Amino acid sequence: MLDLTDDEARWLAGESGRAMQLAMELVLAAAKVSGADSLVEVDFAHINSCHWSGKLSEDFAEFLLAEGAQLAVPTYTNASLIDCEHPELRPTTDSPEAVRGAERVMAIYEQLGCVPTWTCAPYERTPARPSFGQHIVGSESNAVAFYNSVLGARTNKYGDLLDISAAMVGRVPLAGLHTDDGRAATVVLRIDGLSPEDWRDSAVFHAIGVRMGEEAGSSVAAIEGIDAASEDDLKAIAAAGATAGGVELFHVVGITPEAPDLEAATAGRPSRHVIIDVEDIATTIERLSTVRSGRIDAVCLGTPHFSVAEFAQLVELLADRPIAEHVTALVTTSRAVLHEIQLRGWAERLVASGIDLILDTCTYYTPRPTGVAGTVMTNSAKWAYYAPGILDVDVAFGSLASCVESMIAGEVVRP
Repeated sequence: MLDLTDDEARWLAGESGRAMQLAMELVLAAAKVSGADSLVEVDFAHINSCHWSGKLSEDFAEFLLAEGAQLAVPTYTNASLIDCEHPELRPTTDSPEAVRGAERVMAIYEQLGCVPTWTCAPYERTPARPSFGQHIVGSESNAVAFYNSVLGARTNKYGDLLDISAAMVGRVPLAGLHTDDGRAATVVLRIDGLSPEDWRDSAVFHAIGVRMGEEAGSSVAAIEGIDAASEDDLKAIAAAGATAGGVELFHVVGITPEAPDLEAATAGRPSRHVIIDVEDIATTIERLSTVRSGRIDAVCLGTPHFSVAEFAQLVELLADRPIAEHVTALVTTSRAVLHEIQLRGWAERLVASGIDLILDTCTYYTPRPTGVAGTVMTNSAKWAYYAPGILDVDVAFGSLASCVESMIAGEVVRP
């Protein structure tokens, strides 16, 4: 039994309504499962309950709305199933239940007071960017890993229903990655033998993430041997590690905030050490493709959602050249980032070249997006890992530069 505050006891007793009562019950059940003997207050949430995944998610949202649920903290929405600006991406005529359900769930969570960011990478822009040491609620896998690893905020991965419940009561169990002990690395990866030219290939960071996920599973990992990395490079590691494994926190020695050195990253404890060399990286990159050459039918970028810096690279690489007529090129991003690239005139230039800028969703979800079929090229290890099984497509994985040249040529090009 946990010692409850007066507010917590009142919520649990149902004195503030059935929604708050259920939310408190779910948080306490999570505390029991995790072995926590106390709760900790949070002041930020990024939730996935707002993503329509069937009748349960819709019924739960309707219950919260009918029972007058209220949020205790600023709460941001993860990517949805649909793009509100481009309904043709997943037409109602093709998937009426899913599309109408997603529309309804999105509307409900906005009514409940969530900030409608509809992105898997809200950390790209403030204020959805928590600070070091801040206890928060995270749900989306890449975002959880990014919040913990790159920003030094503290969250476990909270599943659907539990994430919104924690946002309502403003508390989570004090366990796992909310504790100092839980944040120490137990697996150390040493990147060895890569040349300066190798490091210029952005695909390398995706491959490191995949190998981290495979080696660490759901353990905390520390990575040695990376001398420099941008936030987008770290985002790639976070997304791939959470996809190929269940990594929610990793430390890059000398780069991420809790790892000035290996001693700090591991808290001085014994760890399992793994060497990842250039051949391992090359093999991992090759494994992310189901085809290595030939015609492509689509290019999907932005998993996780593209940042302003990634758009800058895309604009430079594309240089206003038109893409092949038979290629569907989709780049997913957030509403906030789209606004910024519109101000810079980049959105207009990209659209003129034949690229579709997609909001609110991701292109590896089902129902399959319009135009995504056959052979699809991507620069995202997460997209390449999931899409063949989910969408029944072939995938060619490569760097952003490779994707750009391929969408212009209409076939796989590896510069």
